[in-house]
Amino acid sequence: MKILVLSDLHANNENVGKLDEQFAKADAVIFAGDFAECFKPETGKEALNTLCTKHDTIFAVLGNCDEPEFIEELEDQDICVEKTLVFHEGLAIAGSGGGTYFTGKTANEREEEEILSDFNIVKTSVEQTGDNSLWKNLILISHNPPKDTKCDAVNAELHAGSQLFADFIKENQPLAVVCGHIHEGKAVDKIGDTVVINPGPLLEGNYAWLELEKSGDSWKVVNTELCKL
Repeated sequence: MKILVLSDLHANNENVGKLDEQFAKADAVIFAGDFAECFKPETGKEALNTLCTKHDTIFAVLGNCDEPEFIEELEDQDICVEKTLVFHEGLAIAGSGGGTYFTGKTANEREEEEILSDFNIVKTSVEQTGDNSLWKNLILISHNPPKDTKCDAVNAELHAGSQLFADFIKENQPLAVVCGHIHEGKAVDKIGDTVVINPGPLLEGNYAWLELEKSGDSWKVVNTELCKL
């Protein structure tokens, strides 16, 4: 399975149009938030509509520049995975949107605990079924990255991700994590066996590929690639 990984569009709809060849090759699309231009949340609707014309299978969350109530637009388009657990061809996908508090000026800033609580549905599912194998086929989509990886590095000294999210990944070891938010953190890294991808901002023409292969009942990551238009 070949997944096109996108984040931080910030209403640069022209760049979405430049990805037609990539959309055609993709089996699915993951979008890790920030449809809207920063401080202009009204631009999110056109960006969302533009993206949704490009592929039939999209999994998305909100960014910190998207107003919290914009989640209703994602739900109307049937692409929202925030606070829920969806299944697709044997993969499990769960999401959390928004960013941790920083400036207090963007539309969707949240406490770390609140962001992490969006994944409670995964832990509840494991507890109810007693099936820990769910983690091995799980992709987490979070606009806010985990702390202390290449994917949350603003520079060599500053890592702006969530420590609680990093701890959650270390403990549970999902298959992959897709994040965004930190534009400088375009990278692929690992936390234990978990692959972490920040594709970089599509605003600036960045995107990534996540390629998976199924063996029996389990998926594995066979390739990741960071790309630029």
